[in-house]
Amino acid sequence: MITIRHRNERGHANHGWLDTYHTFSFDTYYDPAHMGFRSLRVINEDRVAPAQGFGTHGHRDMEIITYILEGSLEHKDSMGTGSIIRPGEVQRMSAGTGVRHSEFNPSKTEPVHLLQIWILPEATGIRPSYEQRKFNGEEMHGKLRVVGSRNPEDDAVKIHQDARLLATVLEGGSVRHELKPGRHAWVQIARGSLKVNGLAVEAGDGVAISEEPGVEISGKGEALVFDLA
Repeated sequence: MITIRHRNERGHANHGWLDTYHTFSFDTYYDPAHMGFRSLRVINEDRVAPAQGFGTHGHRDMEIITYILEGSLEHKDSMGTGSIIRPGEVQRMSAGTGVRHSEFNPSKTEPVHLLQIWILPEATGIRPSYEQRKFNGEEMHGKLRVVGSRNPEDDAVKIHQDARLLATVLEGGSVRHELKPGRHAWVQIARGSLKVNGLAVEAGDGVAISEEPGVEISGKGEALVFDLA
């Protein structure tokens, strides 16, 4: 079974400094038919204006993954972590028992374009933690690169859930990810025009896949694949 979540059906808010699209219910956007997919709870596509950002705020019991498409984002948190995230890097913050953080566009001239992803953890009350990994762009070109998993492989960030996150950049070829029995997939199109299992999709679209043997992606663009229990 394959269902497309079309980009123009997402929730949308433009706050001036922040232009954001919500694949699933988030903040003031509520849609009981789209509360998430399996353990995947949030996919927000954000564009943050130069020298603007999210002030210090708190989270609990959530795996928060940041994937930068363009620009850079400065992160600071109550664990003492401070870093700048750029394209090709993946950040994971486990909020656990509670953490406060801020996210800010450090550029005075360029906006930052990112995907913020929330995954429900497999257990509540874990110790808060933070990771950031840089991936060689060539590792994603024409192939699926694991960038996050419960049992980290090849320097992927750790996700405290039975989930794997893979990324790919295609320039006209195709990639395939096999799904084991009982597994599900969500494909988020980050850029370009692609086909997922033969269905045409564009940047901003999401594809829910269940009871299928695998995921095949082709065309020109960039996509994230979530392999979920």
